[in-house]
Amino acid sequence: MHDLLEMPEVRARVPRVSVAEYHKRVEAGTLGKRAELIRGLILKTMPKSPLHSYMALRLFELVKVASGEHYHFRLEQPLTLTDSEPEPDIAVVRGRDQDFVTAHPRGAALVVEVAFPSAELDRENAALYAENGIEEYWIVMPKLLSIEIFRQPSRGVFQETLTLTRGVLQCGSVPEICLGLDEIFKGCPV
Repeated sequence: MHDLLEMPEVRARVPRVSVAEYHKRVEAGTLGKRAELIRGLILKTMPKSPLHSYMALRLFELVKVASGEHYHFRLEQPLTLTDSEPEPDIAVVRGRDQDFVTAHPRGAALVVEVAFPSAELDRENAALYAENGIEEYWIVMPKLLSIEIFRQPSRGVFQETLTLTRGVLQCGSVPEICLGLDEIFKGCPV
């Protein structure tokens, strides 16, 4: 069966939603619990497997302990970007918790996504994050025991990309974060 959304003429007719309109729908309660705005499209979020949940919580704790007190930490919470409001697994934001009582952060020093079962959408979101000045982006792949790292956004593109499969991950945007891959993937089934 042909996927309708793969047809450019159909995709062009799908209505886009602004961040402001999305917020109105959120406040009205018309979206349900599992939605996020990506490039003006309201997407239903995927359910999370036990491995995904384990890795997201493990990384959240490791990053939070390593980062210190000058950051606000978000676990599956929105970031308000130009035409999107993704809910990354982890966001490390400069500022204090009190700075975000009336509005979501508009950027982050570090965004982390756990890619399971697929990294395809997470890789697509790299451009979205680069365009919005997210300083560093990690895609963590527990089944492959690897992490794709995107750094130095400039003109909507990350200038540095690399993949780690062993050793130590030194965060470029939050230098306090220095984690061994063995520690990150501890307990993951191989």
